Amino acid sequence: MLDKNLTPNLVALLLILVSFALPEPWHALVLSVGLFALSGALTNWLAVHMLFERVPGLYGSGVISLHFEDFKAGILRMVHEELFSKDNVERLLSSPNSESSNEAKGGSLIDAVDLEPLLNAIDLDAAYDQLVATVVESSFGSMLSMVGGEDALQPLRDPFKERMGIFLTDAAHSPRIQAAIGEQLSKAASSDQFVNKLDQLLRARLDEMTPEMVKEIMQRMIRAHLGWLVVWGGVFGGIIGLIAALLQL
Repeated sequence: MLDKNLTPNLVALLLILVSFALPEPWHALVLSVGLFALSGALTNWLAVHMLFERVPGLYGSGVISLHFEDFKAGILRMVHEELFSKDNVERLLSSPNSESSNEAKGGSLIDAVDLEPLLNAIDLDAAYDQLVATVVESSFGSMLSMVGGEDALQPLRDPFKERMGIFLTDAAHSPRIQAAIGEQLSKAASSDQFVNKLDQLLRARLDEMTPEMVKEIMQRMIRAHLGWLVVWGGVFGGIIGLIAALLQL
């Protein structure tokens, strides 16, 4: 693949060299096109280079390194104001998702929360033991001792756990429980404590970043597209040179 930063400059330089082998009026015409194309491509390439690297003697070059702290502050401000503002968090947690696939599943962001691990962590054996203890301590305890005591209830342990598991699963997916969980998450996510914790995490991560890391991130995102500035600088520079040469003829 052609290098968008180098190719326009080489083509313009080649036009300049070829112009010296051409007779008039083609010499002046091609020379003008080459010179203007080279100036456009070269200056744009230098501008792109100055965005990421410091050039000795050129004020304002290496803007990313020079304004690294401003970049960090801007990232932090963007995350707070655009992504994790209280209004945005509450809206995302409580309002229907815009995608039709999510609407079909229930609509709200809370539907994406998987409660299955939480339900599996509940000790249903302990719950059954508490139920048995309640029966033993009640007025039915004396009657229970006549039919074998607590051991008589052991065959009911597995059916109880199975029915209780079904009940908890159905309850977890009920609209009332989902709404209650969503409300609690919304309150927690929009609380000052959550915002402060998020701010601490963001600042800690940003403090780990170096100007070189930020430069590499931005280069990956925009250098390929900024390379077209060099290409079009060469093209338009060449067109301007052609017009200038034609006007002189």
